[in-house]
Amino acid sequence: FCCSLRFEDLKEGDVVRHEGKRSDGYLEHIFKHAAKELFGMDVKEITYKALKNKDFQEVTLEKDGETVLRFAAAYGFRNIQNMVLKLKKGKFLYHFVEVLACPGGCLNGKGQAQTEDGKPDRALLAQMEEVYTALPVRLPETNVHVQRMYQDWLEGTGSRKVQDTLHTTYSAVNHSTSSLDIKW
Repeated sequence: FCCSLRFEDLKEGDVVRHEGKRSDGYLEHIFKHAAKELFGMDVKEITYKALKNKDFQEVTLEKDGETVLRFAAAYGFRNIQNMVLKLKKGKFLYHFVEVLACPGGCLNGKGQAQTEDGKPDRALLAQMEEVYTALPVRLPETNVHVQRMYQDWLEGTGSRKVQDTLHTTYSAVNHSTSSLDIKW
């Protein structure tokens, strides 16, 4: 699939964003979609709960007093390492985790909103977030380019090619006793 859209072809209103508080991943969109598809619940607002630090946040969905969805956003290598350790110990409670290497998310990454001495430029970061949230929201499934990709390259939304290309299956892995195993 090749997108023929070039930056010089963009018109005002063509630049859109996905749902979410910042330019990070699609946690909010996936959470709302899962709530609707799996539990018939229409979630309007998502509340993030910071756990050990501001870069590890949790989002849950409750139905009839029971937590039925548990998502997390893990930003920065320290949180990613802690997450991997919990996975190895079998103590990982999440259905979905959005993982970003940069503490504070994408806009806070190296080469982004930093002063000349390499420290975060909080004023510039706030300005960038303000500009981002001013963009109109467009759900990914309503994007004409995504629709064209499904039709032309993936042979329709319910095709075998969609299943083979976009879906993942997991199977058990035998643990190696090699001394080369990485210890986090």
